[in-house]
Amino acid sequence: MKPQIKAPFFEIGVKNYIFGDRVLELAKTADACAKKYDIDVLFIAPYTEIRRVTDCTDRLIVLAPYMDTLRPGRGMADVLPEAVKAAGAKGVVINHCERPMSLSSVKQTIDRASELELISFVCADTTAEAKAIAQLHPDIMNPEPSELIGTGRTCDRAYIQEVTQAIKEISPNTIVEIAAGISSGRQVYDLIYAGAQAVGAASGIVNSPDPHAMVEEMIFSVRRAYDDLTVRFEKGENSK
Repeated sequence: MKPQIKAPFFEIGVKNYIFGDRVLELAKTADACAKKYDIDVLFIAPYTEIRRVTDCTDRLIVLAPYMDTLRPGRGMADVLPEAVKAAGAKGVVINHCERPMSLSSVKQTIDRASELELISFVCADTTAEAKAIAQLHPDIMNPEPSELIGTGRTCDRAYIQEVTQAIKEISPNTIVEIAAGISSGRQVYDLIYAGAQAVGAASGIVNSPDPHAMVEEMIFSVRRAYDDLTVRFEKGENSK
């Protein structure tokens, strides 16, 4: 079965900024913080580290950065979905701006992920693309404007509300994550408090002076924003 993910959650991608033991060390820090703050954490691991990360962590939900749609047999250089699952991944990233795909390929990959009970984590660059992909009912959508990636600038409240509503009207059960340009715990807090169901970061973590401290800062910020929203909601309920 697919893991049941609780929103709000946090997602970490390391891309190719780090590799080998550094990936595992960061994953262990993320795992400890997931337990400490009781926040689900998705960790997008390089193919070569999926097995080690899954074997050495308890709470992380590990995703592969991509997969092809072939079946066991020929295809030496392709990424076999069954192999991704066998390595320990619980899901796969689809249509990231650094590995864009056609809509038909997105559909085929979501279908293969569903067949193997892997989480489909699908990226979109624009609200229009997000609406088109929402028709395919992925588990998670990450509508991140590519021009913000790695800039330290994040989406504003209006964009969060617009794109989340657009996706939810088509696919109510799809979780909407906001990412791109996130480099501080304050930004994480603000995005969750503004209505994002999840937040993700990559270069904002691994390129920071202390990536391990930044992981904790960001995961704690998800917890704090969620707790503050809960208090606000309860006060509103009590005042009625």
